[in-house]
Amino acid sequence: MPSTDFKDYYAILGVKKTASAEDIKKTFRKLALKYHPDRNPGDKAAEARFKEISEAYEVLSDSEKRKKYDNFGQYWQQAGQSGAPRGTGVDFGGFDFGRYGSFEEFINDLLGGIGGAGGTGGRPNGGYTYRTSTSTGQTGYSSAEDFGFGYNGRTAQADTESTIRLTLAEAYRGAKKRLNLGSEIVDVRIPPGAKPGVRIRVREKGNLNPYTRKRGDLYLNVELDPHPFFQFEGDNLTCEVPIAPDEAALGASIEVPTLDGMVTMKVPPGIRSGQSLRLRGKGWPSPKGQRSDQLVKIAIAPPSNLSKTEREYYEKLRSIRSYNPRAHLQKVRI
Repeated sequence: MPSTDFKDYYAILGVKKTASAEDIKKTFRKLALKYHPDRNPGDKAAEARFKEISEAYEVLSDSEKRKKYDNFGQYWQQAGQSGAPRGTGVDFGGFDFGRYGSFEEFINDLLGGIGGAGGTGGRPNGGYTYRTSTSTGQTGYSSAEDFGFGYNGRTAQADTESTIRLTLAEAYRGAKKRLNLGSEIVDVRIPPGAKPGVRIRVREKGNLNPYTRKRGDLYLNVELDPHPFFQFEGDNLTCEVPIAPDEAALGASIEVPTLDGMVTMKVPPGIRSGQSLRLRGKGWPSPKGQRSDQLVKIAIAPPSNLSKTEREYYEKLRSIRSYNPRAHLQKVRI
């Protein structure tokens, strides 16, 4: 990736590089609610801004990706694919990656500077060979002797991997996506129910094997844009819904968003903030067509601005209330 394509994710979210994970999460939620397409129908600028902040949050909210981003800058994605040579003891902090035109130039320079005289340690490029494991999908550097090679050359791998980003709606309903593979444009059908961690196999769209002259397969690793309301918890969906204090005390029937639209859910009397209610069969679809559950976390939201009448009733309730929620604290001892 050229330096001109570098995206400053901290600047995009408007946070400092030292911002905590919680600060980043709070900032993203605020921006996501402001620019979400559902709140800005037809506004292309808002849609572009939402995708931009979602991309920034997806990286900075993941501790491993954030670490690579901080260390490798514009080449963090390539670094994540290739890893760093083991046992080199190289500290990448503060390193100027901008002077390299590509990640390959950086790797060649780096490996040429590690080892014995001339930086090779007696073997070409410092004795490391690039490997890709098609069984595990992991990439990295290993010593040439690990593979029984006397010379450090790229192993011929026909299967390739790439990442495909989807919105929650695309992943839920399925979608057709057009991919630019460099030498050709490929239309890919995403089946309904794709979620993070799923790999989609596109047959015979990988590299050309120089020995068999056949093309390998392309594996697409699914990533989803963060959603301001729905999140994943295992196979289930989760969300947080606020209720009023009187609804918590007396119980209520409330409207809750689901993937299929609004549904009515009963809230039992005496529910506490933080408790979760289950909407069975309203979660994420499995490959077999079954649906998981949607877990609704309750948050009791007291009013911030009371009318005169409301204040009078709340004061009356306080004066006649028999329940002390802190009574059990009297028994606390050290």
